[in-house]
Amino acid sequence: MMIDLLLGLQWGDEGKGKIVDVLTKNYDIIARFQGGPNAGHTLIFDGNKHVLHTIPSGIFHDNSINIVGNGVVVDPVIFKREIENLSKYSLNLKQILFISRKAHLILPTHRLLDAATEIIKGKSKIGSTLKGIGPTYMDKTGRNGLRVGDLELDDWKEKYNALAKKHLNLLDFYNIDLEYDLKALENEFFLAIETLKSFDFIDSEEYFHNAIRNGKSILAEGAQGSLLDIDFGTYPFVTSSNTTAAGACTGLGIAPNKIGDVFGIFKAYTTRVGSGPFPTELFDEDGKTMSRVGNEFGATTGRPRRCGWLDLVALKYAVQINGVTQLIMMKGDVLSGFDEIKAAVAYNYKGSEIAHFPYNIEEENVKPIYKSFPGWKEDLTSIKESKDLPKTLKDYIAFIEEFVGTPVKIVSVGPDRNQTITL
Repeated sequence: MMIDLLLGLQWGDEGKGKIVDVLTKNYDIIARFQGGPNAGHTLIFDGNKHVLHTIPSGIFHDNSINIVGNGVVVDPVIFKREIENLSKYSLNLKQILFISRKAHLILPTHRLLDAATEIIKGKSKIGSTLKGIGPTYMDKTGRNGLRVGDLELDDWKEKYNALAKKHLNLLDFYNIDLEYDLKALENEFFLAIETLKSFDFIDSEEYFHNAIRNGKSILAEGAQGSLLDIDFGTYPFVTSSNTTAAGACTGLGIAPNKIGDVFGIFKAYTTRVGSGPFPTELFDEDGKTMSRVGNEFGATTGRPRRCGWLDLVALKYAVQINGVTQLIMMKGDVLSGFDEIKAAVAYNYKGSEIAHFPYNIEEENVKPIYKSFPGWKEDLTSIKESKDLPKTLKDYIAFIEEFVGTPVKIVSVGPDRNQTITL
């Protein structure tokens, strides 16, 4: 068996959680391969809204195993909170949720360092979620990190104390006004560690190898979006991990030749949370309408998302670097009512027209070149079959497919798992 991947192709918030939930019935195992609680995957079904930050989005399906991979960074406090929120449902959590021993732990002092570095950056801040993600990955690459597997060793608290002391020395060096109660933070952390330790830790790379050998179907779930990738995103306004297909190999311990389908998710328009360049961003009534109708607020931070027209140059770039085999378009229903819809099909880059995603897309260097499409007035939210979709929407989808060279296989017409149309 091969491992299929599901990735976001924009700046995150594409709707990955819903689609993983929809696809889970086709898979034995759902695995997160990177990121941490800076991601918020929203699932809506049976009239209830669920936001998952660490736990894979297949958790509501009793027949699927959910694995937090080695590439993920885990905050025990947020993990405990998620488990408590799930306790009201009849889920056999300890039978269907496993955690890689090689996943790194987010300490309370990681979050303090995150806040401190954002303060120091001032106007140059990147819009961090302040969840401690960046400092945790820095300790990982600096070979200082504390891992889930360390919790099984006798000296894990000594390792914790050494790392926390290092962080406190850094905070003293920064010499900034940051108020915190470390004792209270640590009490909460150590209590949450006990919840984490009540779950089974696994050598996940061996687990996946055996699962593939035994014919199990696996879906790897990414967090954030491809344009936030540490290498290929809009650096430095990016996350601290590889959000692209390559990250699944290192984040789960799987070989590249074991990857099957790559599902790429994008919105019918574009959004971004926090700082960073955004060529198609709108500041007019169209942008405000997208934000209002699409309820565009970050699932993790609650911050309003910036909105703009679909950027096909960026989308094609994301499709190429991920090897996307199938596209899934979200929130087509949000664009209902627009007389005209636009999509960027090229850039004016420093006075010359280009059709690729360049090194720098800051406003002073890049201006989008648009193609216009007639809009649709129909309410899509109650449509169940592709034959009933408006012709103008079908034409819009057909152009996207031709432009990026990849078929659109699923269209989402609402937030509920039932509002999903297979083309």
